[in-house]
Amino acid sequence: MPHTASRYLAEGPRVGIRHFTYEDGAEFIARTRESKDLHQPWLFPPTTDAAYAGYAGRLIEDRSKAGFLVCEKDAGERGGEQGGAIAGFININNIVEGGFQCGALGYGVFAHAAGRGLMREAMGLVVDYAFGPMRLHRLEINAQPGNAASIALARGAGFRLEGFSPNMIYIDGAWRDHERWAITAEMRSTG
Repeated sequence: MPHTASRYLAEGPRVGIRHFTYEDGAEFIARTRESKDLHQPWLFPPTTDAAYAGYAGRLIEDRSKAGFLVCEKDAGERGGEQGGAIAGFININNIVEGGFQCGALGYGVFAHAAGRGLMREAMGLVVDYAFGPMRLHRLEINAQPGNAASIALARGAGFRLEGFSPNMIYIDGAWRDHERWAITAEMRSTG
């Protein structure tokens, strides 16, 4: 069988990142449902076909967003053409071009992949992709102060703490405080 090009936008030793597709809905929803206890109260990814279709549609069609599925590179539980199982996701939201060239990251790992270092590897791939082909200059992460795993991922990827914003984002019925973390292309190239 001839070698075909990878479907990943970028690859590391254990994971590859690729864009969302509508066909990923069943697996994404199943992973979200399995991971409810891990995600809440921080994150509420879609758990129904209709919610996934809207969520994926925004990531696929809206130029101010870019969604990346984190996939295990081995055949894992899923195998086939798509590659390995979906381990998580990292989205770049609120992309502003022009003089700003910035976006805000949102992300989540699925329970079967938590604690294995896959998201740390994927974060590096997404940051490199954002500063490379996407030509962004700055990425931000807004994390609730009690979300230790999210803050550890930001810190481990070289983001610096820039401040604290009270009542910044409306999540789960209330305005939540957030720490603001950021990285620039210059920080990544010298880090």
